[in-house]
Amino acid sequence: MAGRIEAEVEKIVEELLENTALELVAVDYVKERDWYLRVFIDKEGGVDLDDCQDLSRKLEELLDAQDLIKTSYILEVSSPGLDRELKKPRDFQREMGKDIDVSLFAPLDGKKVVTGPLSAYDGETINVGDMAIPMDKVAKVNLHIDF
Repeated sequence: MAGRIEAEVEKIVEELLENTALELVAVDYVKERDWYLRVFIDKEGGVDLDDCQDLSRKLEELLDAQDLIKTSYILEVSSPGLDRELKKPRDFQREMGKDIDVSLFAPLDGKKVVTGPLSAYDGETINVGDMAIPMDKVAKVNLHIDF
């Protein structure tokens, strides 16, 4: 159910963002104490509160009109944050050359997390510097934050 709702909301948000500077990063529909529909957006230079409020208002109207989600939920529209997770091919293309943290399911060369510049990605393998890592060994990939 959650996957279907995420896919439908993704389509709606993509249409709402068409011809704007905003881009959809991710949609998550998750059960915590309550159901949450989280929509993460970004743009060159970062999103601001007005961007989030405007999309939230438009999305809420469409979701209510279409009655897509039958249970009560909390809608959150926000930026993905500095350490955003990279999930889609376009995420990897956009962040090429930037430092990333690759968390692995099991240690590889003695490391469970590999940090370095994203140098290549083809959907099956991710390269961190000159190290090629098969994607089936990758638990998650985030932008690296240097403090």
